[in-house]
Amino acid sequence: MYEHLVVTQKGAALTVTMNRPERLNALNRKLVDELRGLFTELNWRRDVRVVVLRGAGANFCAGLDLKERANSSGGTGSGLDSQRSISEIVMAMRKCPQPIVCAVQGAASGGGFALALASDVRIATPTTRMNAAFIRIGLSACDIGVSYFLPRMVGSSVAAEYMLTGRFIDAARAQQLGLVSRVVPDAEVDAEVDAFVKDMLHATPLGLRLTKECLNMAIDCGGLEAAIAMEDRNQILCAQGEDFREGVAAFLEKREPKYAG
Repeated sequence: MYEHLVVTQKGAALTVTMNRPERLNALNRKLVDELRGLFTELNWRRDVRVVVLRGAGANFCAGLDLKERANSSGGTGSGLDSQRSISEIVMAMRKCPQPIVCAVQGAASGGGFALALASDVRIATPTTRMNAAFIRIGLSACDIGVSYFLPRMVGSSVAAEYMLTGRFIDAARAQQLGLVSRVVPDAEVDAEVDAFVKDMLHATPLGLRLTKECLNMAIDCGGLEAAIAMEDRNQILCAQGEDFREGVAAFLEKREPKYAG
């Protein structure tokens, strides 16, 4: 079904691999369309509970395919359409109810940086280098959600440091700033990803989805009362179904839960 994505499903986990390693997984029009379509469709899929996003080869994603862009033509209207087709990927990533675990190796620049930031959990390797590359090619660094995500994760001063300069954030600095959860050797990435997926799947399907939703809402909510109102609503919703009783029983019996979903 896909030209530049390799999509595999194991149980309730879906692994999405950008597959243009010869171009450092740069975002051409086809890859953009495939990513946007996939993450939009996930909003309605109950068979998928966790998503893993990664890039084939030595790099995650080097951003926009500049060779393709150099050969494009069109006015302001078509430019806006093209821009929105890319930015809607990260909006779909945040709207989809499945948490996204992102394995970031090598370059994660420009649009690749945005994809990593739009994920829920990021795992890096010692080769990871992330930057807001847009500003280095004559554009603004505020693109594809970076100006929204980065200040919320690292604060406005550090965000300004990297967005105004286009400097690279290496793996050690990314972990120091809290941009990534782990930095592991390349040979250990799969095991680390699997561990996160396993722990997430230990939650009930509804509890996992509502936790991602509430985290998203809490970042921009009006205050403590608004956040607690959302939390109260989620807890009561989760407690109504059979999965909650199964979760409690599995905990007390020290076994893996078997959720109906």
